[in-house]
Amino acid sequence: MAIATLLPATTAFIQRAPRMLIGAEWVEAADGQTMPLRNPATGEQLCVVPRATVDDVDRAVLAARQAFDDSPWSRTRPRERQNLLWKLADLMQRDAELLAQLECLNNGKSAAVAQVMDVQLAIDFLRYMAGWATKIEGSSVEVSVPLMPDQQFHSFIRREAVGVVGAIVAWNFPLLLACWKLGPALATGCTVVLKPADETPLTALKLAELVQEAGYPDGVFNVVTGTGITAGSALTHNPRVDKLTFTGSTAVGKEIGKIAMDSMTRVTLELGGKSPTIVMADADLGSAAAGAASAIFFNQGQVCCAGSRLYVQRKHFDKVVADIAGIANAMKLGSGLDTSVDMGPLISARQQERVWRYIEMGRESGATIACGGEQFGPGYFVKPTVIVDVDQQHSLVQEEIFGPVLVAIPFDDEADALRMANDSPYGLGASIWSNDLAAVHRMIPRIKSGSVWVNCHSALDPALPFGGYKMSGVGREMGYAAIEHYTELKSVLIKL
Repeated sequence: MAIATLLPATTAFIQRAPRMLIGAEWVEAADGQTMPLRNPATGEQLCVVPRATVDDVDRAVLAARQAFDDSPWSRTRPRERQNLLWKLADLMQRDAELLAQLECLNNGKSAAVAQVMDVQLAIDFLRYMAGWATKIEGSSVEVSVPLMPDQQFHSFIRREAVGVVGAIVAWNFPLLLACWKLGPALATGCTVVLKPADETPLTALKLAELVQEAGYPDGVFNVVTGTGITAGSALTHNPRVDKLTFTGSTAVGKEIGKIAMDSMTRVTLELGGKSPTIVMADADLGSAAAGAASAIFFNQGQVCCAGSRLYVQRKHFDKVVADIAGIANAMKLGSGLDTSVDMGPLISARQQERVWRYIEMGRESGATIACGGEQFGPGYFVKPTVIVDVDQQHSLVQEEIFGPVLVAIPFDDEADALRMANDSPYGLGASIWSNDLAAVHRMIPRIKSGSVWVNCHSALDPALPFGGYKMSGVGREMGYAAIEHYTELKSVLIKL
C-alpha cells in the first residue's frame, strides 16, 4: 500500500471549515446552519460547510448582478478577460496537487488520476477559453429593408454577454464541471453564481479563492454551498439570473428546464446517459476489451457518458466478456490516496444502495453476474460488475445506474447493433470498435448521440462540443458552441 501524504495546505483547508464566497466576503449561512461532508472511502465526516438559505442565494445573485451591471468588470476589454483566465489557470497549475487531494477526499476518486485528468483538463479548458475572449465577433450585413426602398442603411450584429449565470454542477467531476461553466462565462464577460453539488463543494470553494487571487472584481464569481432543494431551487427561480446551466440527472434537469421556460431564462442542460460501446467482429479484441472496461469502470462508473451498455458481435461475445471480467476481477479497490488502487468508492451510501439495487434486480430477473456483484465497507464500495443474459428492454439496459455496472448483449450484424444502440431514451455518447472505416462511417451518422468515439471512449478535448441528444440534454459544453450559449445576438439597423 502506498498512501499519498496530504499536503499541509490540504489539511489546513479542511480544518478551517470553508465558507461561501458572496461578493467580496467569505460568509457563513445567514442562519448559521451547516451540513457535513463525508469521506467516501471511510464514511467518516470530513468537515462541515455552510447550508445556504434562500436569502444567501439572493445576496449572491445580487452581487453578481451588480458586478455585471455596475462594476469595472462590465467595461473589461477582451485582452483583460483573456489574461485573467490565463492567470487563473496558472494558479490552478500551481495548486494542482492540492486541488486533486481535495477532490479525492471529497469525491473518493484517485488523487493521482484527478491531478492528471480532472485538474489538468480543467486548466487546459480555461486556457482554451482564454483564447476565445479576444475572438468574439459580430458581423456586418447588407440589408434591403423592402418597405423603405429609397433609404440607405448600415446594419451589423453584435454578440454580447448574456449576463448573470446561475451554474449548478454534479458531484462526479466537481472541479472540471465548474470550470466548464466558469470558462466561457468569464471569457464572454458574464458573472457567475455557482452552486456545487451538495456532496462535493470543496474544490469549488478553493477555486473561488483562486479567482480572488487572480484579481477578478468582487461579485464576478460567487459560490453558495447547500442543498439542491433550497439553494439550487432558489438559484433556479431567481429573476435576476439571465442564464441557467446545469449538469446532473435528467430528472432534475427537466425540472430546471421547465422553470427556465416559465421565465424565458436561457438554459443549457448536460444530463444523463446510457452510452453504448459497440465491438465489431473485425476489431482488435484485446484493445476493445480494455477500452470497454475503462469506459465503464473509470471514476467508479460515475460518468455521464460511461460505456454502460456493451454490444459485441456474437462470434466474439464470450471472449470479450471474459476478458473484461478478467480485468474487473484484477482491479484493486480502496482509498483514492492509495496510489496502487485501481478503483475508489462511490460517492455516498445512497449511491452505493442505488447501484446495489440494480445488481439485485438483475439477479432476481435471472441475469448472470459474470463478475463482481458485491459491495463492502467501510466506505461506499461496489466491485466492478459485468452482467449478461439481459433483455434489451430490462431496466438494467434502459436506465442510468451511474456505477461500475456493465450490461453486455450480443448482436448479429451492423443493423442489429445500431437498432439496440439507439434503443435508449439517452444519447450522450457512443463508441465503435472497428478497423473497417467504411462500416464506421456508415454507422456514425446513424448513431443518435452527441459524441461518437472510434477505438476509444470518453476522449474529450476543449475544442470539441460535448452534450447530448434526446434525454441527455440541451445545448453543448466546450468548443465555440459554449461561447454561443453564454452570449446573446443583437441586431442593429441605422438609417443613414
